[in-house]
Amino acid sequence: MQQLTIFMDIESSRSYIDELYSADETKILEALIALKNSVIGSNRQKSSVIQQGIVPRLLQLMSEQNWDPNIRLEATITIGSLAKGTSDNVTALVEQGAAVALVEILKDVPIGTKLAEASLCALRSIFLNPPAPISALPSEMRLLSRLTQIAREGSPTARACVVRILSIWCGGPIEQEALCAAGACNAIAALLAPKGTSPPPIARALPALDLLAAMCFENANVSQVALNTRYGDKTIPELLTLLVSRDKPLPVAMGAARCLTFIHRAGAITADDSRVVFGALPCLARLCTKDMPEDIRATAAETLAYLAEVDTSLQRLAAISNHLMSSLADIVNCPSPAAKQGAFKCFASLGANAEDIRKRIIETHGLMVHIVNGMNNPEPSVRLAAVRCLHSLSRSVQQLRTTFQDHSVWRPLMLLLSESPGTELLTVGSSTLCNLLLEFSPAKEPMLDQGVVEMLCNLTKRPEAALRLNGIWALMNMAFQAEQKVKQRILSCLGTEQMFRLLGDSDTRVIMKTLGLLRNLLSTRQHIDAIMSEFSSQVMQAVIVVLEGSYPAEVKEQALCILGNIGDGEKAKDFIMANEDVLRKLVDYLAHPESKLQEAALFVAGNLVWKGEAGCAARQARLAELGVLRALKLLRQRPDAAHLHDKVKTALAQFNELT
Repeated sequence: MQQLTIFMDIESSRSYIDELYSADETKILEALIALKNSVIGSNRQKSSVIQQGIVPRLLQLMSEQNWDPNIRLEATITIGSLAKGTSDNVTALVEQGAAVALVEILKDVPIGTKLAEASLCALRSIFLNPPAPISALPSEMRLLSRLTQIAREGSPTARACVVRILSIWCGGPIEQEALCAAGACNAIAALLAPKGTSPPPIARALPALDLLAAMCFENANVSQVALNTRYGDKTIPELLTLLVSRDKPLPVAMGAARCLTFIHRAGAITADDSRVVFGALPCLARLCTKDMPEDIRATAAETLAYLAEVDTSLQRLAAISNHLMSSLADIVNCPSPAAKQGAFKCFASLGANAEDIRKRIIETHGLMVHIVNGMNNPEPSVRLAAVRCLHSLSRSVQQLRTTFQDHSVWRPLMLLLSESPGTELLTVGSSTLCNLLLEFSPAKEPMLDQGVVEMLCNLTKRPEAALRLNGIWALMNMAFQAEQKVKQRILSCLGTEQMFRLLGDSDTRVIMKTLGLLRNLLSTRQHIDAIMSEFSSQVMQAVIVVLEGSYPAEVKEQALCILGNIGDGEKAKDFIMANEDVLRKLVDYLAHPESKLQEAALFVAGNLVWKGEAGCAARQARLAELGVLRALKLLRQRPDAAHLHDKVKTALAQFNELT
């Protein structure tokens, strides 16, 4: 029956549809008006018209400059009406070139005409349906200048359309800079400015705030331009500060606080600026409270998380603002994923640096249960936000030993990381593992039983530097003061080939943590001897590679410290004594201009010459022969090594030489 009705609709409209292809402009215009009226308010009719293949004809009529202007206008209005249909309708329009055709009209049509306004309305409808056809609007200065001129001088409808289109189009640095150069900041200031004592209407202010936020996000240059752009006697930040007050509509206050946040995070205004401290921050905290709509609370919490993410003073201020902790705890209970995500992110930011704030967050009723539940949430964004929150709180030594253990947070985290998560979640989750595997964490032992060593070794093989870093960092933490069986397991699982690959990594931090792992593995005399008896050639080769390579001083220092640890072994020190290249390097580093390398080399020499140990006389003689004794004496005489004098004196005393 439904199909029959559609058939009848098509047949009844056939007469005027046929007239669209007439050579008589009067008939075409009448047909367009009839078609326009037939599709208004009816998605079924819109779909029918599109399915009949009429769109190309409409685009032709709309774009042909020689037609009657009323034909172009009615065709454009009809395209705009079709663009208000279903997502499938809009997709079909885009595929047939409607967005490109509308942009072409805007390039040439006079700014104040009805055709320009109709084109903008249609284009806005198309852009509001994701994914927006961004490529249809090229980054051409002439076109963007025309659009920003409309935003300043056009009718209220045209201005709102332009700003909404540009706010969706502005998705990266190229678009941000292009819009800034085209004068978009001036247009935004005009849209945000009050007229007399009246604030800007919400229909005008909201798109302008969205565009400003899109332009300023992580863009220092655009944010600086916005900071200095004036309308009348007020700059954009001053106009924004007027809009965050309690008497403004909630979406407007939210948008203004968001813009101030982005301008601050881009570096244009400081954390102690009054527009941040007394404007954006208290507004966002207020918008998180229970009496606000859920969507506003969700956005406010997420924006506040971004505002306070890197600044301890803002974290402290936010933590005591407007009962924020209890507000966030309530937002976590909201049903929407966006609300849960915003609350978790905000808790993560607040607890990023200060132990006392982390303690307050942990003591928020039931939060750890919510975090565990969040890691099991079906929504990926909620899982990621919950892990971010856990990562922030895992920086607390006290909580690792108590609350984290009580709730066994490592279980859902390990499960989450073993289920092929996305790169971002894997990065944050593995950063959390680094903290959970510190030597004082009770989670360390059960995580070993769940295969955490193998998981981390696999991370070191990932192409992403951040994942390689987290993998080797967590292994380094695990190896610190670990039992010998754990150390052996790490070495066996990682493999010497992979260790050498990590020592040649493009990221110096990965190299440092790999050497840190070796240093932790080679601690405790019994462990040193056992590991060197099995892996001596690989370990010595790794050290030589670093000492002879073009590595920064801090990397070479780590390699020398590993030698120092080996020199503390009862039998392992023989592997150093048997390698003349290493011993000659030792002499060189005792004379190195870099103080940290002198000190590290001194650590090695001191362990090798320590008297009272088996074979010490032979080692002293060999080291003296190679120039170590002479290097120590020269080091004692160097005025720039005065801070090492006591250690040099101790090393020389082992040779029974004090002068």
